[in-house]
Amino acid sequence: MTVDLRSDTVTRPTPGMRAAMAGADVGDDVYGEDPTVNALEAQVAAMFGHEAAMFAPSGSMANQIALQLLVSPGEELLCDADAHVVTYEMGAAAAYGGISSRTWSPAGADIDPVTVTAMIRPAGYHAVPTRAIAVEQTHNRGGGGVIPLDTLRELRRVADDSGIALHCDGARIWHAHVADGVGLREYGLIFDTLSVCLSKGLGAPIGSVVVGSVERIERARVIRKRMGGGMRQAGVLAAAGRYALDHHVDRLAEDHVRAARLAEAVAPFGVLAAPVRTNLVPLDLSKSALDAPAVAAAARAEGVLISVLGPSVARLVTHLDLDDAGVEHAAEVLTRILRG
Repeated sequence: MTVDLRSDTVTRPTPGMRAAMAGADVGDDVYGEDPTVNALEAQVAAMFGHEAAMFAPSGSMANQIALQLLVSPGEELLCDADAHVVTYEMGAAAAYGGISSRTWSPAGADIDPVTVTAMIRPAGYHAVPTRAIAVEQTHNRGGGGVIPLDTLRELRRVADDSGIALHCDGARIWHAHVADGVGLREYGLIFDTLSVCLSKGLGAPIGSVVVGSVERIERARVIRKRMGGGMRQAGVLAAAGRYALDHHVDRLAEDHVRAARLAEAVAPFGVLAAPVRTNLVPLDLSKSALDAPAVAAAARAEGVLISVLGPSVARLVTHLDLDDAGVEHAAEVLTRILRG
Protein backbone atom coordinates (compact mmCIF):
# COMPACT_ATOMS: atom_id res chain seq x y z
CA MET A 1 0.00 0.00 0.00
CA THR A 2 1.43 3.38 -1.01
CA VAL A 3 0.05 6.52 0.64
CA ASP A 4 1.24 9.71 -1.03
CA LEU A 5 1.15 12.68 1.34
CA ARG A 6 3.71 14.79 -0.52
CA SER A 7 1.22 17.22 -2.07
CA ASP A 8 -2.33 17.66 -3.30
CA THR A 9 -0.83 17.97 -6.80
CA VAL A 10 -0.36 14.19 -7.06
CA THR A 11 -4.04 13.46 -7.67
CA ARG A 12 -5.29 11.90 -10.89
CA PRO A 13 -8.49 12.84 -12.74
CA THR A 14 -11.59 11.04 -11.53
CA PRO A 15 -13.69 9.03 -14.01
CA GLY A 16 -16.22 11.85 -14.18
CA MET A 17 -13.50 14.39 -14.86
CA ARG A 18 -11.98 12.21 -17.59
CA ALA A 19 -15.38 11.93 -19.24
CA ALA A 20 -15.80 15.72 -19.13
CA MET A 21 -12.36 16.15 -20.72
CA ALA A 22 -13.09 13.63 -23.46
CA GLY A 23 -16.37 15.32 -24.36
CA ALA A 24 -15.12 18.91 -24.23
CA ASP A 25 -16.09 21.31 -26.99
CA VAL A 26 -12.83 22.94 -28.12
CA GLY A 27 -11.39 25.66 -30.35
CA ASP A 28 -8.20 27.72 -30.62
CA ASP A 29 -7.81 29.61 -27.36
CA VAL A 30 -5.07 31.91 -28.65
CA TYR A 31 -7.79 33.28 -30.96
CA GLY A 32 -10.22 33.31 -28.03
CA GLU A 33 -12.30 30.64 -29.76
CA ASP A 34 -12.30 27.78 -27.26
CA PRO A 35 -15.82 27.71 -25.80
CA THR A 36 -14.90 25.58 -22.81
CA VAL A 37 -12.01 27.85 -21.83
CA ASN A 38 -14.26 30.88 -22.25
CA ALA A 39 -16.90 29.28 -20.04
CA LEU A 40 -14.33 28.42 -17.35
CA GLU A 41 -13.00 31.96 -17.34
CA ALA A 42 -16.49 33.46 -17.07
CA GLN A 43 -17.39 31.03 -14.28
CA VAL A 44 -14.32 31.82 -12.18
CA ALA A 45 -14.64 35.57 -12.69
CA ALA A 46 -18.24 35.45 -11.50
CA MET A 47 -17.35 33.28 -8.49
CA PHE A 48 -14.93 35.94 -7.26
CA GLY A 49 -17.02 38.96 -8.24
CA HIS A 50 -14.61 40.24 -10.88
CA GLU A 51 -15.10 41.31 -14.47
CA ALA A 52 -12.82 38.86 -16.21
CA ALA A 53 -10.42 35.93 -15.86
CA MET A 54 -7.78 34.08 -17.88
CA PHE A 55 -6.80 30.40 -17.89
CA ALA A 56 -3.06 29.74 -17.46
CA PRO A 57 -1.03 26.51 -17.52
CA SER A 58 0.32 26.81 -13.96
CA GLY A 59 -0.04 28.63 -10.68
CA SER A 60 3.45 30.07 -10.91
CA MET A 61 2.73 31.56 -14.34
CA ALA A 62 -0.62 32.90 -13.13
CA ASN A 63 1.00 34.56 -10.11
CA GLN A 64 3.79 36.09 -12.14
CA ILE A 65 1.39 37.43 -14.75
CA ALA A 66 -0.71 39.03 -12.02
CA LEU A 67 2.34 40.62 -10.41
CA GLN A 68 3.42 42.09 -13.76
CA LEU A 69 -0.05 43.63 -14.09
CA LEU A 70 0.45 45.46 -10.81
CA VAL A 71 4.17 46.22 -10.58
CA SER A 72 6.28 47.73 -13.36
CA PRO A 73 9.97 46.88 -13.85
CA GLY A 74 12.12 48.53 -11.19
CA GLU A 75 9.22 48.89 -8.78
CA GLU A 76 8.54 46.95 -5.60
CA LEU A 77 6.38 44.11 -4.33
CA LEU A 78 5.92 43.44 -0.61
CA CYS A 79 5.17 39.93 0.70
CA ASP A 80 6.29 37.62 3.48
CA ALA A 81 9.64 35.83 3.24
CA ASP A 82 7.97 32.41 2.93
CA ALA A 83 5.50 33.45 0.23
CA HIS A 84 5.26 31.12 -2.74
CA VAL A 85 5.82 34.00 -5.17
CA VAL A 86 9.36 34.56 -3.85
CA THR A 87 10.18 31.08 -2.52
CA TYR A 88 9.00 28.54 -5.12
CA GLU A 89 8.76 30.44 -8.39
CA MET A 90 12.44 30.43 -9.37
CA GLY A 91 13.00 34.17 -9.03
CA ALA A 92 10.49 34.84 -11.80
CA ALA A 93 9.36 38.21 -10.44
CA ALA A 94 12.88 39.56 -10.96
CA ALA A 95 13.80 37.47 -14.00
CA TYR A 96 10.66 38.09 -16.07
CA GLY A 97 9.02 41.13 -14.50
CA GLY A 98 12.05 43.16 -13.41
CA ILE A 99 10.25 43.41 -10.08
CA SER A 100 12.09 44.24 -6.87
CA SER A 101 10.70 42.44 -3.83
CA ARG A 102 11.01 43.13 -0.13
CA THR A 103 9.70 40.81 2.57
CA TRP A 104 8.52 40.85 6.14
CA SER A 105 9.51 38.06 8.54
CA PRO A 106 7.61 34.82 7.96
CA ALA A 107 4.42 34.72 9.98
CA GLY A 108 2.26 32.40 7.89
CA ALA A 109 -1.33 33.54 8.09
CA ASP A 110 -0.61 35.75 11.11
CA ILE A 111 0.06 38.95 9.16
CA ASP A 112 0.42 42.23 11.06
CA PRO A 113 -0.99 45.07 8.91
CA VAL A 114 0.94 47.60 11.02
CA THR A 115 4.22 45.94 10.04
CA VAL A 116 3.21 45.93 6.37
CA THR A 117 2.18 49.58 6.52
CA ALA A 118 5.55 50.62 7.90
CA MET A 119 7.32 48.95 4.96
CA ILE A 120 5.51 50.85 2.20
CA ARG A 121 7.74 53.29 0.34
CA PRO A 122 6.15 56.16 -1.61
CA ALA A 123 7.52 57.29 -4.94
CA GLY A 124 10.35 59.80 -4.79
CA TYR A 125 13.23 60.24 -2.34
CA HIS A 126 15.40 58.12 -4.69
CA ALA A 127 13.82 54.96 -3.23
CA VAL A 128 12.16 52.05 -5.01
CA PRO A 129 8.40 52.75 -4.82
CA THR A 130 6.11 50.08 -3.43
CA ARG A 131 3.37 49.21 -5.92
CA ALA A 132 1.70 46.08 -4.53
CA ILE A 133 1.31 43.72 -1.58
CA ALA A 134 0.91 39.97 -2.14
CA VAL A 135 -0.60 37.52 0.34
CA GLU A 136 -1.11 33.76 0.15
CA GLN A 137 -4.45 32.15 1.06
CA THR A 138 -4.09 29.52 2.41
CA HIS A 139 -0.43 29.83 3.35
CA ASN A 140 1.66 26.88 2.17
CA ARG A 141 4.79 27.23 4.33
CA GLY A 142 2.55 28.57 7.07
CA GLY A 143 1.03 25.12 7.47
CA GLY A 144 -2.13 25.77 5.51
CA GLY A 145 -3.10 28.62 7.80
CA VAL A 146 -6.04 30.81 6.86
CA ILE A 147 -5.60 34.59 6.89
CA PRO A 148 -8.58 36.01 8.82
CA LEU A 149 -11.06 38.06 6.83
CA ASP A 150 -10.58 41.06 9.13
CA THR A 151 -6.82 41.02 8.41
CA LEU A 152 -7.44 40.97 4.67
CA ARG A 153 -9.88 43.86 4.95
CA GLU A 154 -7.33 45.84 6.92
CA LEU A 155 -4.69 45.15 4.26
CA ARG A 156 -7.19 46.40 1.66
CA ARG A 157 -7.53 49.62 3.65
CA VAL A 158 -3.73 49.92 3.90
CA ALA A 159 -3.36 49.43 0.15
CA ASP A 160 -6.07 51.97 -0.63
CA ASP A 161 -4.60 54.56 1.75
CA SER A 162 -1.20 54.12 0.09
CA GLY A 163 -2.47 54.00 -3.50
CA ILE A 164 -1.06 50.53 -4.14
CA ALA A 165 -2.53 47.21 -5.24
CA LEU A 166 -3.27 43.96 -3.41
CA HIS A 167 -2.74 40.51 -4.97
CA CYS A 168 -3.87 37.14 -3.64
CA ASP A 169 -1.97 33.96 -4.41
CA GLY A 170 -5.12 31.93 -3.91
CA ALA A 171 -3.74 28.53 -4.89
CA ARG A 172 -5.68 26.98 -2.02
CA ILE A 173 -8.27 29.71 -1.42
CA TRP A 174 -10.93 27.02 -1.86
CA HIS A 175 -9.70 25.48 1.41
CA ALA A 176 -9.98 28.82 3.20
CA HIS A 177 -13.51 29.20 1.84
CA VAL A 178 -14.51 25.79 3.19
CA ALA A 179 -12.65 26.13 6.51
CA ASP A 180 -13.95 29.58 7.49
CA GLY A 181 -17.17 29.74 5.48
CA VAL A 182 -16.15 33.01 3.82
CA GLY A 183 -17.71 33.40 0.38
CA LEU A 184 -15.43 33.35 -2.63
CA ARG A 185 -16.96 36.61 -3.84
CA GLU A 186 -16.26 38.16 -0.44
CA TYR A 187 -12.61 37.19 -0.80
CA GLY A 188 -12.46 38.24 -4.41
CA LEU A 189 -13.69 41.79 -3.92
CA ILE A 190 -10.84 42.50 -1.48
CA PHE A 191 -8.16 41.99 -4.13
CA ASP A 192 -7.14 43.73 -7.34
CA THR A 193 -5.94 40.42 -8.80
CA LEU A 194 -6.09 36.78 -7.75
CA SER A 195 -4.48 33.58 -8.96
CA VAL A 196 -6.57 30.52 -8.13
CA CYS A 197 -5.42 26.95 -8.73
CA LEU A 198 -7.42 24.07 -10.17
CA SER A 199 -4.73 21.39 -9.88
CA LYS A 200 -4.14 21.28 -6.14
CA GLY A 201 -7.05 20.50 -3.82
CA LEU A 202 -9.59 20.47 -6.64
CA GLY A 203 -7.90 17.59 -8.45
CA ALA A 204 -7.66 18.91 -12.02
CA PRO A 205 -4.53 17.75 -13.88
CA ILE A 206 -3.35 21.26 -14.78
CA GLY A 207 -4.22 24.91 -14.68
CA SER A 208 -4.77 28.10 -12.73
CA VAL A 209 -6.88 31.18 -13.42
CA VAL A 210 -5.90 34.86 -13.16
CA VAL A 211 -8.81 37.03 -12.02
CA GLY A 212 -9.13 40.80 -12.39
CA SER A 213 -10.64 43.65 -14.38
CA VAL A 214 -11.30 43.51 -18.13
CA GLU A 215 -8.42 45.90 -18.79
CA ARG A 216 -5.97 43.89 -16.71
CA ILE A 217 -6.99 40.56 -18.21
CA GLU A 218 -6.53 41.94 -21.72
CA ARG A 219 -2.96 42.79 -20.73
CA ALA A 220 -2.60 39.42 -19.04
CA ARG A 221 -3.22 37.64 -22.35
CA VAL A 222 -0.29 39.50 -23.90
CA ILE A 223 1.99 38.61 -21.00
CA ARG A 224 0.86 34.97 -21.07
CA LYS A 225 1.72 34.72 -24.77
CA ARG A 226 5.09 36.38 -24.17
CA MET A 227 5.84 33.80 -21.46
CA GLY A 228 4.94 30.89 -23.75
CA GLY A 229 1.62 30.19 -22.09
CA GLY A 230 -0.66 30.57 -25.10
CA MET A 231 -2.57 27.30 -25.59
CA ARG A 232 -4.61 26.08 -28.52
CA GLN A 233 -7.39 23.48 -27.95
CA ALA A 234 -7.12 23.99 -24.20
CA GLY A 235 -10.79 23.19 -23.59
CA VAL A 236 -9.79 19.61 -22.85
CA LEU A 237 -7.95 20.98 -19.80
CA ALA A 238 -10.52 23.65 -18.98
CA ALA A 239 -13.22 20.97 -18.87
CA ALA A 240 -11.33 19.30 -16.03
CA GLY A 241 -11.28 22.61 -14.19
CA ARG A 242 -14.99 23.18 -14.68
CA TYR A 243 -15.73 19.67 -13.44
CA ALA A 244 -13.54 20.28 -10.39
CA LEU A 245 -15.34 23.52 -9.54
CA ASP A 246 -18.72 21.83 -9.83
CA HIS A 247 -17.86 18.66 -7.89
CA HIS A 248 -14.75 19.02 -5.73
CA VAL A 249 -15.03 22.22 -3.68
CA ASP A 250 -17.39 21.17 -0.88
CA ARG A 251 -15.63 17.82 -0.47
CA LEU A 252 -12.47 19.64 0.68
CA ALA A 253 -13.97 19.39 4.16
CA GLU A 254 -13.14 15.67 4.03
CA ASP A 255 -9.47 16.51 3.45
CA HIS A 256 -9.54 18.80 6.48
CA VAL A 257 -10.91 16.02 8.68
CA ARG A 258 -8.24 13.62 7.47
CA ALA A 259 -5.50 16.19 8.04
CA ALA A 260 -6.77 16.68 11.59
CA ARG A 261 -6.49 12.90 12.13
CA LEU A 262 -2.85 12.92 11.01
CA ALA A 263 -2.16 15.92 13.25
CA GLU A 264 -3.70 14.05 16.17
CA ALA A 265 -1.37 11.10 15.50
CA VAL A 266 1.87 13.14 15.44
CA ALA A 267 0.97 15.73 18.09
CA PRO A 268 2.13 13.62 21.10
CA PHE A 269 5.69 13.65 19.71
CA GLY A 270 5.98 17.44 19.76
CA VAL A 271 6.60 17.80 16.04
CA LEU A 272 3.39 19.53 14.97
CA ALA A 273 4.57 22.96 13.84
CA ALA A 274 1.22 24.75 13.88
CA PRO A 275 -2.48 24.10 14.49
CA VAL A 276 -4.00 22.33 11.49
CA ARG A 277 -6.80 24.33 9.87
CA THR A 278 -7.01 22.85 6.39
CA ASN A 279 -5.31 20.01 4.47
CA LEU A 280 -1.67 20.68 5.37
CA VAL A 281 0.08 19.17 8.38
CA PRO A 282 3.41 20.95 9.04
CA LEU A 283 6.11 19.10 10.98
CA ASP A 284 9.02 20.69 12.86
CA LEU A 285 11.56 17.97 13.65
CA SER A 286 14.24 20.25 15.10
CA LYS A 287 13.73 18.77 18.56
CA SER A 288 13.29 15.21 17.36
CA ALA A 289 15.97 12.53 17.33
CA LEU A 290 15.39 12.22 13.58
CA ASP A 291 15.71 14.91 10.92
CA ALA A 292 13.22 15.39 8.11
CA PRO A 293 15.11 13.38 5.46
CA ALA A 294 15.46 10.46 7.88
CA VAL A 295 11.76 10.47 8.75
CA ALA A 296 10.85 10.68 5.05
CA ALA A 297 13.18 7.79 4.17
CA ALA A 298 11.82 5.60 6.95
CA ALA A 299 8.24 6.39 5.97
CA ARG A 300 8.93 5.70 2.29
CA ALA A 301 10.29 2.27 3.21
CA GLU A 302 6.83 1.50 4.58
CA GLY A 303 4.91 2.97 1.66
CA VAL A 304 4.21 6.47 3.05
CA LEU A 305 5.52 9.44 1.05
CA ILE A 306 5.96 12.84 2.71
CA SER A 307 7.55 16.13 1.62
CA VAL A 308 10.87 17.38 2.97
CA LEU A 309 10.96 21.19 2.97
CA GLY A 310 14.21 21.59 4.88
CA PRO A 311 16.60 19.72 7.20
CA SER A 312 14.08 19.77 10.04
CA VAL A 313 10.87 20.65 8.20
CA ALA A 314 8.44 18.17 6.65
CA ARG A 315 4.85 18.33 5.46
CA LEU A 316 1.88 16.00 5.09
CA VAL A 317 -0.92 16.88 2.66
CA THR A 318 -4.34 15.28 2.37
CA HIS A 319 -6.16 15.26 -0.96
CA LEU A 320 -8.75 13.78 -3.29
CA ASP A 321 -6.92 10.47 -3.81
CA LEU A 322 -6.48 9.75 -0.10
CA ASP A 323 -9.10 7.75 1.80
CA ASP A 324 -9.57 6.92 5.49
CA ALA A 325 -7.67 3.64 5.20
CA GLY A 326 -4.68 5.50 3.78
CA VAL A 327 -4.79 8.03 6.60
CA GLU A 328 -4.86 5.30 9.23
CA HIS A 329 -1.95 3.48 7.61
CA ALA A 330 0.08 6.70 7.46
CA ALA A 331 -0.79 7.57 11.06
CA GLU A 332 0.36 4.14 12.25
CA VAL A 333 3.63 4.29 10.28
CA LEU A 334 4.51 7.84 11.35
CA THR A 335 3.63 7.10 14.97
CA ARG A 336 6.00 4.14 14.99
CA ILE A 337 8.82 6.11 13.35
CA LEU A 338 8.51 9.12 15.64
CA ARG A 339 8.33 6.93 18.72
CA GLY A 340 11.71 5.50 17.71
